[in-house]
Amino acid sequence: MERLVRLSDDQWERLAPLLPPSIKTGGRNAKPHRPVVEAMIWILRTGAPWRDLPSDYGPWQSVYTRFSRWSQKGVLAALMEALARERDGEGYLIDATIVRAHQDASGARKRGPQEIGRSRGGPSTKIHAVVDALGNPVRLVLSPGQPHEMKVAHEVLEGVVDAYVVGDSAYSSRELIASLEERGCEVVIGTNPTHPARAIDTHLYRERYLVEHFFQKIKRFRRIAMRYEKLARNSWRSYSSHLCSCGSSD
Repeated sequence: MERLVRLSDDQWERLAPLLPPSIKTGGRNAKPHRPVVEAMIWILRTGAPWRDLPSDYGPWQSVYTRFSRWSQKGVLAALMEALARERDGEGYLIDATIVRAHQDASGARKRGPQEIGRSRGGPSTKIHAVVDALGNPVRLVLSPGQPHEMKVAHEVLEGVVDAYVVGDSAYSSRELIASLEERGCEVVIGTNPTHPARAIDTHLYRERYLVEHFFQKIKRFRRIAMRYEKLARNSWRSYSSHLCSCGSSD
């Protein structure tokens, strides 16, 4: 069996103030947050079904209920936002990657497509990410697998001002470039072969490896490399990125 996940004291001290207080249920104290968060990371890393959660973490139903509640109430999204404030705002790098959707991820009843589409490899979800100048995640957005990156580029880069922005030629849009320049950004985006050539800072362009390394890191978590959750809000977008950004994968 995959070894158990244990957060270091430093990691927990960083996360604990960002979580809601434990509340009594049925006259009993709620299970402490720390083992629950460790259980969530174990599920994320191994890709195992919730029912296979080791008994050391307690009943899987309790862990899943808290995970789903935190996702629905925006606790995990708020956690991501709080951690993302500690960023290097000198520059930002944007990219996207596709992950296959497991057959169990389909079929969420009466709740829309849940950001699952069909690309060349079958059912899939596309992960759009912006990382800061140190490679730490700033914003993550899910979309169905087939749309072009530019469909959500404006959303992912919303609020970015007075910084350099690096992206490959998939983001070579006159509208996006103009929008970034109006916000005081230095645009370091590769030129699409169908567009007039633009001069860019080739040294900064090499920094694209930071966002590529970010994707490589999070895909070591099997529940990210393959999507299993039916609901987009329960997928890794609202959860794993917070934990990756505080180094909990170690």
